[in-house]
Amino acid sequence: MSHIVKTGSVSIGRGCPLVLIAGPCVIEDYTTTFEIASFLKELTDTLAIGFIFKASYDKANRTSVSSYRGPGLKEGIDILGQIKKELGIQILSDVHSVEEIAEASRVLDIIQIPAFLCRQTDLIMEIAKTGKTINIKKGQFMAPWDMANVVDKATSTGNNRILLTERGVMFGYNNLVVDFRGLKIMQEMGWPVIFDATHSIQLPGGSGSSSGGQREFAPVLAKAAVAVGVDGLFMEVHPDPDRALCDGPNSLPIDSLAELLTVFNAIRTAAVN
Repeated sequence: MSHIVKTGSVSIGRGCPLVLIAGPCVIEDYTTTFEIASFLKELTDTLAIGFIFKASYDKANRTSVSSYRGPGLKEGIDILGQIKKELGIQILSDVHSVEEIAEASRVLDIIQIPAFLCRQTDLIMEIAKTGKTINIKKGQFMAPWDMANVVDKATSTGNNRILLTERGVMFGYNNLVVDFRGLKIMQEMGWPVIFDATHSIQLPGGSGSSSGGQREFAPVLAKAAVAVGVDGLFMEVHPDPDRALCDGPNSLPIDSLAELLTVFNAIRTAAVN
Protein backbone atom coordinates (compact mmCIF):
# COMPACT_ATOMS: atom_id res chain seq x y z
CA MET A 1 0.00 0.00 0.00
CA SER A 2 1.33 3.43 -0.97
CA HIS A 3 0.47 6.20 1.45
CA ILE A 4 -0.18 9.79 0.41
CA VAL A 5 0.66 12.25 3.16
CA LYS A 6 -1.15 15.59 3.11
CA THR A 7 0.02 18.64 5.00
CA GLY A 8 -2.03 21.75 4.41
CA SER A 9 -2.62 21.97 0.67
CA VAL A 10 0.49 19.92 -0.13
CA SER A 11 0.07 16.23 -0.98
CA ILE A 12 3.16 14.02 -0.99
CA GLY A 13 3.33 10.55 -2.51
CA ARG A 14 2.84 8.45 -5.61
CA GLY A 15 0.94 10.27 -8.33
CA CYS A 16 1.30 13.68 -6.67
CA PRO A 17 3.32 16.59 -8.06
CA LEU A 18 6.95 16.87 -7.02
CA VAL A 19 7.36 18.56 -3.63
CA LEU A 20 10.20 20.88 -2.63
CA ILE A 21 11.33 21.12 0.98
CA ALA A 22 13.77 24.00 1.02
CA GLY A 23 15.20 26.88 3.00
CA PRO A 24 18.38 27.89 4.82
CA CYS A 25 20.21 25.44 7.05
CA VAL A 26 19.53 27.59 10.09
CA ILE A 27 17.62 30.74 11.02
CA GLU A 28 20.20 33.51 10.84
CA ASP A 29 17.77 36.38 11.46
CA TYR A 30 14.13 37.15 10.74
CA THR A 31 14.70 39.28 7.61
CA THR A 32 16.94 36.82 5.77
CA THR A 33 14.72 33.88 6.66
CA PHE A 34 11.55 35.67 5.56
CA GLU A 35 13.09 36.79 2.26
CA ILE A 36 14.18 33.25 1.42
CA ALA A 37 10.76 31.83 2.31
CA SER A 38 8.96 34.51 0.28
CA PHE A 39 11.15 33.90 -2.76
CA LEU A 40 10.63 30.14 -2.60
CA LYS A 41 6.87 30.46 -2.20
CA GLU A 42 6.57 32.71 -5.24
CA LEU A 43 8.81 30.46 -7.34
CA THR A 44 7.05 27.21 -6.45
CA ASP A 45 3.63 28.80 -6.96
CA THR A 46 4.72 29.79 -10.47
CA LEU A 47 6.01 26.30 -11.26
CA ALA A 48 3.09 24.47 -9.58
CA ILE A 49 5.43 22.63 -7.21
CA GLY A 50 4.31 21.83 -3.69
CA PHE A 51 6.40 23.76 -1.18
CA ILE A 52 7.37 23.25 2.45
CA PHE A 53 9.73 25.73 4.07
CA LYS A 54 12.53 24.39 6.27
CA ALA A 55 14.89 26.13 8.67
CA SER A 56 16.45 24.98 11.92
CA TYR A 57 16.03 26.94 15.13
CA ASP A 58 18.96 25.05 16.69
CA LYS A 59 21.67 22.95 15.04
CA ALA A 60 22.45 20.71 17.98
CA ASN A 61 25.00 18.56 16.13
CA ARG A 62 27.46 21.17 14.83
CA THR A 63 31.05 20.00 14.44
CA SER A 64 32.61 22.62 16.73
CA VAL A 65 31.50 24.11 20.04
CA SER A 66 32.12 27.56 18.51
CA SER A 67 29.89 26.97 15.46
CA TYR A 68 26.71 29.05 15.08
CA ARG A 69 23.71 27.00 16.18
CA GLY A 70 20.79 29.35 15.61
CA PRO A 71 18.55 31.54 17.78
CA GLY A 72 17.30 28.68 19.94
CA LEU A 73 13.92 27.06 20.47
CA LYS A 74 11.70 29.90 21.71
CA GLU A 75 12.96 32.70 19.47
CA GLY A 76 13.34 30.39 16.48
CA ILE A 77 9.83 28.95 16.74
CA ASP A 78 8.43 32.47 17.11
CA ILE A 79 10.20 33.53 13.90
CA LEU A 80 8.92 30.47 12.03
CA GLY A 81 5.42 31.10 13.36
CA GLN A 82 5.44 34.68 12.13
CA ILE A 83 6.65 33.64 8.67
CA LYS A 84 4.02 30.90 8.53
CA LYS A 85 1.30 33.40 9.36
CA GLU A 86 2.47 36.05 6.88
CA LEU A 87 3.06 33.72 3.93
CA GLY A 88 0.55 30.94 4.59
CA ILE A 89 3.11 28.19 4.08
CA GLN A 90 3.85 24.83 5.66
CA ILE A 91 6.83 24.75 8.02
CA LEU A 92 9.36 22.00 8.83
CA SER A 93 12.12 22.01 11.41
CA ASP A 94 14.11 19.40 13.30
CA VAL A 95 13.57 18.52 16.95
CA HIS A 96 16.44 17.09 18.98
CA SER A 97 14.89 16.20 22.33
CA VAL A 98 11.58 15.19 23.87
CA GLU A 99 11.59 18.42 25.88
CA GLU A 100 11.37 20.52 22.70
CA ILE A 101 8.32 18.81 21.23
CA ALA A 102 5.52 20.76 22.92
CA GLU A 103 6.89 24.18 22.01
CA ALA A 104 7.95 23.18 18.48
CA SER A 105 4.68 21.46 17.62
CA ARG A 106 2.60 24.60 18.22
CA VAL A 107 4.03 25.99 14.94
CA LEU A 108 5.58 23.14 12.94
CA ASP A 109 3.47 21.31 10.37
CA ILE A 110 6.16 18.69 9.84
CA ILE A 111 8.49 17.64 12.64
CA GLN A 112 11.80 16.30 11.42
CA ILE A 113 13.84 13.65 13.22
CA PRO A 114 17.52 14.28 12.44
CA ALA A 115 19.52 11.48 10.86
CA PHE A 116 21.73 10.99 13.90
CA LEU A 117 18.63 10.51 16.09
CA CYS A 118 16.57 8.20 13.87
CA ARG A 119 17.02 5.26 16.26
CA GLN A 120 16.00 7.19 19.40
CA THR A 121 12.84 5.32 20.32
CA ASP A 122 11.45 7.74 22.91
CA LEU A 123 11.97 10.74 20.64
CA ILE A 124 10.34 9.04 17.65
CA MET A 125 7.32 7.87 19.60
CA GLU A 126 6.71 11.14 21.44
CA ILE A 127 6.87 13.08 18.17
CA ALA A 128 4.54 10.58 16.53
CA LYS A 129 2.03 11.03 19.35
CA THR A 130 1.56 14.68 18.35
CA GLY A 131 -0.27 13.48 15.23
CA LYS A 132 1.87 15.79 13.11
CA THR A 133 3.53 14.68 9.89
CA ILE A 134 6.98 13.29 10.65
CA ASN A 135 9.98 13.47 8.34
CA ILE A 136 12.46 10.80 9.42
CA LYS A 137 15.93 11.19 7.99
CA LYS A 138 17.73 7.90 7.42
CA GLY A 139 20.91 7.81 9.46
CA GLN A 140 24.23 7.90 7.64
CA PHE A 141 24.92 4.59 9.40
CA MET A 142 21.65 2.89 8.40
CA ALA A 143 20.79 0.45 5.64
CA PRO A 144 17.58 1.40 3.81
CA TRP A 145 15.76 -1.76 4.93
CA ASP A 146 16.56 -0.92 8.56
CA MET A 147 14.18 2.02 8.29
CA ALA A 148 11.27 -0.43 8.48
CA ASN A 149 11.97 -0.78 12.21
CA VAL A 150 12.02 3.00 12.62
CA VAL A 151 8.67 3.29 10.84
CA ASP A 152 7.21 0.58 13.09
CA LYS A 153 8.07 2.70 16.15
CA ALA A 154 6.21 5.69 14.74
CA THR A 155 3.18 3.79 13.45
CA SER A 156 2.79 1.94 16.75
CA THR A 157 1.33 5.21 18.08
CA GLY A 158 -1.33 5.26 15.36
CA ASN A 159 0.41 7.98 13.33
CA ASN A 160 0.50 7.19 9.61
CA ARG A 161 1.76 10.57 8.41
CA ILE A 162 5.36 9.58 7.72
CA LEU A 163 8.00 10.72 5.24
CA LEU A 164 11.38 9.02 4.81
CA THR A 165 14.38 11.02 3.68
CA GLU A 166 17.61 9.72 2.16
CA ARG A 167 20.69 11.84 2.87
CA GLY A 168 23.58 9.56 1.94
CA VAL A 169 25.57 6.94 3.81
CA MET A 170 29.08 7.19 5.26
CA PHE A 171 31.75 6.18 2.75
CA GLY A 172 35.03 6.05 4.62
CA TYR A 173 35.99 9.14 6.61
CA ASN A 174 34.49 12.59 5.98
CA ASN A 175 32.57 11.45 2.92
CA LEU A 176 29.09 10.32 1.90
CA VAL A 177 27.78 8.33 -1.03
CA VAL A 178 24.23 7.76 -2.27
CA ASP A 179 23.05 4.25 -3.11
CA PHE A 180 20.07 4.90 -5.37
CA ARG A 181 18.81 1.38 -4.77
CA GLY A 182 17.88 2.60 -1.30
CA LEU A 183 15.29 5.02 -2.68
CA LYS A 184 13.42 2.16 -4.31
CA ILE A 185 13.77 -0.05 -1.25
CA MET A 186 12.27 2.58 1.04
CA GLN A 187 9.48 3.35 -1.45
CA GLU A 188 8.47 -0.30 -1.33
CA MET A 189 7.71 0.18 2.38
CA GLY A 190 4.77 2.30 1.19
CA TRP A 191 5.80 5.73 2.49
CA PRO A 192 6.67 8.85 0.51
CA VAL A 193 10.42 9.16 -0.01
CA ILE A 194 12.30 12.45 -0.08
CA PHE A 195 15.83 12.91 -1.38
CA ASP A 196 18.06 15.35 0.50
CA ALA A 197 20.24 16.57 -2.34
CA THR A 198 22.39 19.01 -0.39
CA HIS A 199 23.23 16.96 2.72
CA SER A 200 24.07 14.03 0.46
CA ILE A 201 27.06 15.95 -0.92
CA GLN A 202 28.21 17.11 2.51
CA LEU A 203 31.69 16.18 3.71
CA PRO A 204 31.00 15.62 7.44
CA GLY A 205 33.72 17.24 9.52
CA GLY A 206 35.69 17.56 6.29
CA SER A 207 36.96 21.06 7.02
CA GLY A 208 38.38 20.31 10.44
CA SER A 209 36.21 22.43 12.72
CA SER A 210 33.25 22.35 10.32
CA SER A 211 31.75 20.21 7.60
CA GLY A 212 32.65 20.75 3.98
CA GLY A 213 30.61 20.05 0.89
CA GLN A 214 30.57 19.75 -2.88
CA ARG A 215 27.51 21.76 -3.89
CA GLU A 216 28.29 21.36 -7.59
CA PHE A 217 27.13 17.73 -7.35
CA ALA A 218 23.77 18.43 -5.67
CA PRO A 219 21.89 19.09 -8.95
CA VAL A 220 23.39 15.93 -10.49
CA LEU A 221 22.18 13.72 -7.65
CA ALA A 222 18.82 15.48 -7.51
CA LYS A 223 18.19 14.79 -11.20
CA ALA A 224 19.01 11.12 -10.69
CA ALA A 225 16.73 10.88 -7.65
CA VAL A 226 13.80 12.47 -9.50
CA ALA A 227 14.36 10.02 -12.36
CA VAL A 228 14.25 7.14 -9.88
CA GLY A 229 10.85 8.44 -8.73
CA VAL A 230 11.26 10.18 -5.38
CA ASP A 231 8.25 12.13 -4.17
CA GLY A 232 10.13 15.24 -3.14
CA LEU A 233 13.47 16.99 -2.90
CA PHE A 234 15.03 18.51 0.19
CA MET A 235 17.51 21.33 -0.44
CA GLU A 236 19.27 23.89 1.66
CA VAL A 237 19.51 27.21 -0.16
CA HIS A 238 20.92 30.63 0.64
CA PRO A 239 21.27 34.00 -1.14
CA ASP A 240 25.06 33.80 -0.63
CA PRO A 241 26.11 30.28 0.40
CA ASP A 242 29.75 31.24 0.90
CA ARG A 243 28.65 33.61 3.67
CA ALA A 244 26.02 31.33 5.22
CA LEU A 245 26.45 30.75 8.95
CA CYS A 246 25.86 27.00 8.62
CA ASP A 247 26.31 24.39 5.86
CA GLY A 248 27.37 26.96 3.25
CA PRO A 249 29.61 24.54 1.29
CA ASN A 250 26.68 22.22 0.57
CA SER A 251 23.96 24.87 0.13
CA LEU A 252 22.76 25.98 -3.29
CA PRO A 253 22.52 29.63 -4.35
CA ILE A 254 18.87 30.56 -4.31
CA ASP A 255 19.04 32.21 -7.73
CA SER A 256 19.91 28.84 -9.33
CA LEU A 257 16.62 27.24 -8.32
CA ALA A 258 14.29 28.45 -11.07
CA GLU A 259 16.27 26.69 -13.79
CA LEU A 260 16.87 23.60 -11.68
CA LEU A 261 13.24 23.17 -10.67
CA THR A 262 12.12 23.47 -14.28
CA VAL A 263 14.48 20.63 -15.17
CA PHE A 264 13.37 18.53 -12.19
CA ASN A 265 9.72 18.98 -13.18
CA ALA A 266 10.47 17.85 -16.72
CA ILE A 267 12.26 14.75 -15.45
CA ARG A 268 9.40 14.02 -13.06
CA THR A 269 6.88 14.22 -15.92
CA ALA A 270 8.97 11.89 -18.08
CA ALA A 271 9.58 9.44 -15.24
CA VAL A 272 5.90 8.94 -14.36
CA ASN A 273 4.64 8.69 -17.96
